[in-house]
Amino acid sequence: MLRSEITPFLIAHMSGGAIGVIAGLTALLSRKGSRVHRAAGAVFTAAMVVGGSSAAWLGYHADPQDMGDVVAGAITIYFVTTAYAAARRGDDRTGLFEIVAFLIAAGGGVGSYLDTSRQVAEGTALLNGVPGYIFAAVASFAALLDLSVILRRGIAGRQRIARHLWRMLIGFIIAVGSFFPGQLHLFPEWVRDIKPTVLLFLPAFSIVGVMILWLVRVLATRWWDAGSAAMTGRQ
Repeated sequence: MLRSEITPFLIAHMSGGAIGVIAGLTALLSRKGSRVHRAAGAVFTAAMVVGGSSAAWLGYHADPQDMGDVVAGAITIYFVTTAYAAARRGDDRTGLFEIVAFLIAAGGGVGSYLDTSRQVAEGTALLNGVPGYIFAAVASFAALLDLSVILRRGIAGRQRIARHLWRMLIGFIIAVGSFFPGQLHLFPEWVRDIKPTVLLFLPAFSIVGVMILWLVRVLATRWWDAGSAAMTGRQ
C-alpha cells in the first residue's frame, strides 16, 4: 500500500493506531472493572474502529485487486467490537449482532487464507505467509466460537469475560503489530536489520503471553469468584 501521500484517511489511520496502542496499554495495566479500565477500553475500541476502517479504505484505493488490507481492517473491527459487546451486553444475550459477527469472522478467515496463499504463490508473503495463515486460523476459530454462542443462546460468567478478554487482546496485538514491525521503515536502520526477523514480533508475542496468563486466571482460578463484580462493571 502506498502511504507517501498524506490524506485524511492516512491521518485517521495513524491517529487511530497510536491512540489504540496507548489506550490498550492503559486498559491492560489498570485495575479490571475500574472506571479507568472501562474508559480506556471504550477509547481503544473507538480508535481501532477508526484505524481498521481507514486501513481498509486505504488498502482498497491503493490496489482494488488486493483485498488483504480490507479483510484485515474488517476483522480488526470485528474483534474489538465483539470484545466490547461481550463486556457490555450482559449474560446470555444474543441477537442480530452475533449473527453478523459470525458471518464477518467466517468471511474474514476465508479471505485472509486466500490472500495469504496468493502472496505465497507470488513470493511476496512475509515469513512464507505464516503470520497471514495464523490470522486466518484465529478468525476462523473466532467464527466457530460465535456459532457456539448463537446455538447456545448466549454465554455467562467466566466464559463471557474470557470472550471479552481474548478478543480485546487480539485487537491490541493487531495494533502493536501494525506499528512494529508494520511500520518498520520508521525505525533506525539497526532495528530494521535485526535477525532473525521473527524477533521483530516479540512485542506482539509478549501480549500473547499476557493473554494466556489472564485466560488461565479467569477460567481456572478463584480470582473470578472474588472479582466478578468488578469485571462485569456491576456492584
